[in-house]
Amino acid sequence: MKFWAALALAVPLFAQEAQLDANRALFNVLVAINAAGYDADLESPNNHPVRKRIRAEIAARNFSTVPELKRFFAAHRKSDPALEVSQYVSFALSVDGSDQYRWRFREDEIPPDAAALEGFGALMTRFHQQARLDQLWKLVEPEYEKALQPFFEPVTLALQEVSGYLRVPTAGGGNRKFRVYIELMGAPNQVHVRSYAADSFVVLTPSPELHVPEIRSAYIAFHVDPLATRNAEKVETKRPLIDLAQAAPLLSERYKTDFLLLTTKSLSRAIEARLASVSKRDAMVRQALGEGFILTPYFAEALAAYEKQEQSMRLYYPEMIAAIDLKKEDRRLQGVEFLSSPVVKTVRVTAVEKPPESTGVRKTLDDAEGLYTARKLPEARAAFLKSLEETGEKPLQAKAYYGLARIAALQKDPELAVKLFEKVLELEPEPPVRAWSHVYLGRLFGLAGETVDARRHLDDALRVAEATPAAREAARKTLDELNRSQP
Repeated sequence: MKFWAALALAVPLFAQEAQLDANRALFNVLVAINAAGYDADLESPNNHPVRKRIRAEIAARNFSTVPELKRFFAAHRKSDPALEVSQYVSFALSVDGSDQYRWRFREDEIPPDAAALEGFGALMTRFHQQARLDQLWKLVEPEYEKALQPFFEPVTLALQEVSGYLRVPTAGGGNRKFRVYIELMGAPNQVHVRSYAADSFVVLTPSPELHVPEIRSAYIAFHVDPLATRNAEKVETKRPLIDLAQAAPLLSERYKTDFLLLTTKSLSRAIEARLASVSKRDAMVRQALGEGFILTPYFAEALAAYEKQEQSMRLYYPEMIAAIDLKKEDRRLQGVEFLSSPVVKTVRVTAVEKPPESTGVRKTLDDAEGLYTARKLPEARAAFLKSLEETGEKPLQAKAYYGLARIAALQKDPELAVKLFEKVLELEPEPPVRAWSHVYLGRLFGLAGETVDARRHLDDALRVAEATPAAREAARKTLDELNRSQP
């Protein structure tokens, strides 16, 4: 097989600027507001047990700072529970991560909702010391590691799909960072997206859904936003089109006044549509247009041409903007009926049950997976190898080789990764492991130019009866990419 250097970025890896993790400042701040009266959706079955456990831990102690926190929280209440917690998320993302809660931005860069929490940093510093938040974190850190595990494969594939579509250089985004944080102390089913300075953040609270589409959308914006800024003069020549968006009831005022933002969001929505299955694309474009993102239909057409040429989006973007025909778009948008009410997304409600404690080889495998999630690769490799010595059961051995295969890919050894994934398939793996192994092999062979083998593995992934929805979606989209890349 011909593997080239790009395979070092194969399936298990994020782009260099991206990271999926927990954030200590977020944990600390949400511990504090839970103690202060943040009771949103407290009875929801989608809460993580960590939230109840830590609330009970704090309530059992008589900290002098808790009454102060309650007064502060009461003074900054919002009528909307989502907005209420949102300001504290902004604060946590804007401090330096120390126990002193100092701003990490210049005064004029601090987010307005975070700046409005004047005095909260000093109060957090005293609460941090009294509650010994560092020790509390050590108690729950394993729970965060477990909560992160389901995200790695589908989120990694989604980010790589975006990077591949936009043809982002493998060197990454310089000093810019994209972070996805899981926070178990928050009310369930929330997604908070932020862009501060050069960095972007997605904060997820417990949910039956992984919210991969929302993460992918934020990652698209992370790469597209700078293009509009870099080409602001060209974009502004198309500004007369903003008048056509004024009648859209659902469109935020910031998009009705800032044409750069409107252009960027329209392009982002068009990219999301192009990355979707063919059957969903037209509906997604119509949805975006109905919400007021008036350039989405144009960009959806322009992206079809972009896909047939070889330039990256960074280089192709000015040409795409220059080709916007004001008269043609004006004709296209005449008589558009904008949506008057938003589409409501229903979130499944599922009770979160604490799984039974694993023992023996299963515990070794769970520990190994936790080490892999934390990117402690030498320790994870040793644990996976240890599990092979502890069992002769083929499905459990398959899990061990599956872990070793992902580690090999992370350590830039794609040849070994392929051999190990193929070993997994020989060992009667459980359906999710079988499906993902085929997906990984499909992408690896595809990147190496071995399209026949790639399609074979991707087809096999789709034939696994109990494959996860994320694995099926990854297989379908990888097949679409292969089909688009063929002459």
